[in-house]
Amino acid sequence: MKREITAGIIVFRRTREGLKFLILYHRGGYWNFPKGHIEAEEKSWQAALRETREETGLKSTELRIIPSFKTRNQFVFNREKEKVFKIVILFLAETREPRITVSHEHSGYGWFAYPDAKKILGKYKDNVRILDSAYAFLRGKRVPGGRPHPQRPHAHVPGGRAPGGESSGLPGSRQHSQ
Repeated sequence: MKREITAGIIVFRRTREGLKFLILYHRGGYWNFPKGHIEAEEKSWQAALRETREETGLKSTELRIIPSFKTRNQFVFNREKEKVFKIVILFLAETREPRITVSHEHSGYGWFAYPDAKKILGKYKDNVRILDSAYAFLRGKRVPGGRPHPQRPHAHVPGGRAPGGESSGLPGSRQHSQ
């Protein structure tokens, strides 16, 4: 069985409306955190910073890594008749930069309040669990308590409207304040 290890960052920022989480849009309705493969001789945190920069344009100087948070997910999936054992290591970081430059691997992004982020990640239960643990950590709780006031997400998704009703940020679409 092939083994893959990836690393990434759950990026968040504080807004007047509350915490917003960055989720990248891949084609086919798939949303996820910025992450990618760890290269030879690279530490997981180095790969997480590199991949986040490659996929979002956020420099390490624009991110404040939260030192006491690190989570992981592992699962098995099939790729072209081969079983792959994948480990995903995720860190947590805050940014003040609302503008993202997505890579060729993605077709959009969104800054989502916690309830909206859960909906976006909904069918990917492990990603929801990861988001829950990051949110609980940021709120100083082991288990997420209470629900924050729901906010409309700010998203840039080519081709139309993002889940939650925001426009895509494309020419001719309505821009929303961040």
